[in-house]
Amino acid sequence: MKITDYLKDDGWLDQVAGPRYVQLRKRIERAMEPDVGILPPGASLPSEREIASLTGLSRVTVRNAIQALVETGTVVQRQGSGTFVTEKAQRVEQSLSHLTSFSEDMARRGMQSTSVWLERSVCLPSPEETIALALSANDSVSRISRLRMADDRPMAIERAALPVDILPNPIAVSSSLYDVLERDGNRPVRAIQKISAINLSKDDADLLGVAEGAAGLRIERVSYLRSGRVAEFTKSIYRGDAYDFVAELRL
Repeated sequence: MKITDYLKDDGWLDQVAGPRYVQLRKRIERAMEPDVGILPPGASLPSEREIASLTGLSRVTVRNAIQALVETGTVVQRQGSGTFVTEKAQRVEQSLSHLTSFSEDMARRGMQSTSVWLERSVCLPSPEETIALALSANDSVSRISRLRMADDRPMAIERAALPVDILPNPIAVSSSLYDVLERDGNRPVRAIQKISAINLSKDDADLLGVAEGAAGLRIERVSYLRSGRVAEFTKSIYRGDAYDFVAELRL
């Protein structure tokens, strides 16, 4: 059955209690359930105008139902493209006990990691970067920002800053930053991380392919060389539906 046939008003609106927009929301949610299978992850919904025509509901009622689905992260709206059922990301467990790169983590799981580059530049540091990297007023930083993908699915946004003598040429980073640092003898050996729960901004949510305001994890990491010098300051945003961070605790 097609979603257009499923939404035609054959009396289902009178079979569910509650406001009409809630009835429509529940009808659409039911179409997403695996045993129904009409709207699988990634499927597109009809336009508001078409849904209104099929159901006999007003455009305002349809818009309220769609907005309720957006707010719960059930669907995502893409400007100029339409409304789509959210694709559920495979959850990944990442250890907090070992200092590894995203590329290494995904390779161990048999997943292919790729990047969409957002920035690779040498520039003046922000006040936050100056403090985190213990820089002087005249120092510069190499800054790299990218959307990290696993098997072509967006998973995280990484924004890293490093002193230029540790990473002289950010363009040299084509895949793994830590591979480049290790080649030059500058791979960090320890790090301090701070993890915070957040609601994703519109810009970050659009990059990660989820709804604005969806749950996410923000991780700030300061990494150190064996000498004790700060080598890297990274701020990452992870999809909340894709990651579980695991730490081993011992007495």
